Amino acid sequence: MQNRWSESEAASFAAAQAVPCGDKLALLTYATRLLGSEPDLALHGGGNTSCKSTLPNVLGEEQSALLIKASGVNLAAIQPSDFVALDLGYLARLLDLAALSDEAMAGEFACHSLRASSRRASVETLLHAVLPGNTVLHTHPSAILALTNRAGGCEAVTAVLGQEIAVVAYARAGLDLARAVRDTMARHPQAYALVLMHHGLVTWGAAARAAYDVTIELVSRAEAYLEKRPVRSLGTSPAPVADRERRYLGLAPVIRGVLGPTTPDALDDRVILEALLDPEVAQLLDAPEGKKLAFSAPLTPDYLIRTRRKPLWLDHPMLDDAKAFRQQIVQAVAGFETEYQGYVQGHAGEVESKPRDFFPRVLMIPGLGVVCIGRNAAEAAMIRDITRQGLAVKTAIYQGGAEYVPLDDEHLFDMEFRGYQQAKAAESGPGSAARSLGGSVALVTGAAGAIGSGICEALLAKGCHVAATDLAGPALDGLGEELGRLHPSRVAAIAMDVTDPASVTAGFAQVIRTWGGLDCVVINAGMAHVAPLTELGLDAFRKLESVNVEGTLLVLAEAGRHFALQGTGGDVVLVSTKNVFAPGAGFGAYSATKAAAHQLARIASLEFAPLGVRVNMVAPDAVFSHGQKRSGLWAAVGPNRMKARGLDERGLEEYYRSRNLLKAPVTAEHVARAALFFITHQTPTTGATIPVDGGLPDATPR
Repeated sequence: MQNRWSESEAASFAAAQAVPCGDKLALLTYATRLLGSEPDLALHGGGNTSCKSTLPNVLGEEQSALLIKASGVNLAAIQPSDFVALDLGYLARLLDLAALSDEAMAGEFACHSLRASSRRASVETLLHAVLPGNTVLHTHPSAILALTNRAGGCEAVTAVLGQEIAVVAYARAGLDLARAVRDTMARHPQAYALVLMHHGLVTWGAAARAAYDVTIELVSRAEAYLEKRPVRSLGTSPAPVADRERRYLGLAPVIRGVLGPTTPDALDDRVILEALLDPEVAQLLDAPEGKKLAFSAPLTPDYLIRTRRKPLWLDHPMLDDAKAFRQQIVQAVAGFETEYQGYVQGHAGEVESKPRDFFPRVLMIPGLGVVCIGRNAAEAAMIRDITRQGLAVKTAIYQGGAEYVPLDDEHLFDMEFRGYQQAKAAESGPGSAARSLGGSVALVTGAAGAIGSGICEALLAKGCHVAATDLAGPALDGLGEELGRLHPSRVAAIAMDVTDPASVTAGFAQVIRTWGGLDCVVINAGMAHVAPLTELGLDAFRKLESVNVEGTLLVLAEAGRHFALQGTGGDVVLVSTKNVFAPGAGFGAYSATKAAAHQLARIASLEFAPLGVRVNMVAPDAVFSHGQKRSGLWAAVGPNRMKARGLDERGLEEYYRSRNLLKAPVTAEHVARAALFFITHQTPTTGATIPVDGGLPDATPR
């Protein structure tokens, strides 16, 4: 493990922070970020750090304080404001209580905060309060867990790390763990670090640098030991990655459909998939010992709120028969639910937080890989990373000749359904905000234009995952970067030519590989051309036909095939035009080809209805731009219209505004809202058209 502390970088970081406690909290923040940036040290809100200092109150009195990372905050992106300040003297007194429930503990922490905060202090706050040293760092290093989670783990820790490292038997985080640590330190006053069995590493020091250095030193020592161990081979050769990727593309929508909503209107029940198809993962799953290792409990109870106690293991999967595979998954999930319900009922008196569902969060498929299931992409990625770490550690233990030893069910249940942990998941989870499209995936064609980008932004604002597709080039690249900065993990910019069947198929496949499937397709790609019929050349007409008609057909067909495979319904929204109902002179190629596209969508509404798929249209008029993005349509027709009417650009916009009944400008946001009306299932509607034109009687759908 590389020590990445830089004195100059730390000094610059501290100088840039305006925080109480001076450099102490700033340097703790710097150290915490270094820890969080190493996946083998801490993952997704796991781990805790703290420092002890003093804070003045409004009377000018200095109060002894513990500043500890708030529950669920990701170490890699932590800010000084993410630390909760508590009365250190009062915390010490809590250790003398006979018992302290989670609810009472949270209340005491809230009542004895030294500065206002909506954040909840970590469940391990009392552990940090009882330890010596001004800075305390608690991590979950893979190499340390490879020592603590094996038969003879206590002896292994001492042999590898030395007598000065105290070992603490597993204890429930909170008062129990703090007392166990206090008692251990009384017996080992010379200890300068602790290893918590099945839990991780705790180091401390007079300053952040000292505690960080000890962390890196001990983890490096454990890594060196593991690398020197004799290797016991798993003895398998997994199928080539290309074969597993191909199979996954055909099976992911099936998995997503089975684990998704039971009715097309249950939008909140949609899920996102993240696949682990790495050779190392596949090798473990295919090995004779694979099921025993992979099917065992997580490395540390901290992860149970993400992964559940065990994954769903699929024996003898029918990987080349989607229909048979669906039946297998349905039966396996039903069995998992029944088993989990029994598991919960068996501990009925201990349930602090009732689960939202009993579905698996990790699916292990020999011959394919691991599929992780989340409410959104960020949560699915958390589960993927935790699962990858767990499988790697379990493999290291096996190859080193030892036996993996998980915690027993009593401890596992306690942590999975503990109210404090469930609150942590709600606070830190990216899906904690109520959004009806939080697990949904949409593909938008022509996304780099004015209307397309407006629709993408509206979908993202509702929590949706969006595949923005358009022709390859700077416009698409720029849109992807712009949206990706605002919505990381929920945007994919995909080059796709709607006139090329292979490109359309590849575009859909990329969405499936990224998120497991899709729920909504917005067909917005289109072209315009101005010419009277007497001057309209066939080449120009065919060019529009290839995009507006054939492109619509290809996307509709691919969407229909996908929705049939996924089996959970879906939505198609075609961005049509008022010209379908009220064509304009000199605009024949556009009006005719868009009318054909409109008719294809109406036919799709008939053919896709048995699948639970709704197909609807929005018909805008005169959308000139969206922010800095100019409408491609008006770039084609605007100059001609301005010349014909003797107007400049502003005058042309005013002309179109004044001709509608409401005298209202029509924007990309308006079109997006109309699309969202359909996509969010405000009414049971299919085959309908919403005019977005300010009121044009001639263009009213009949």
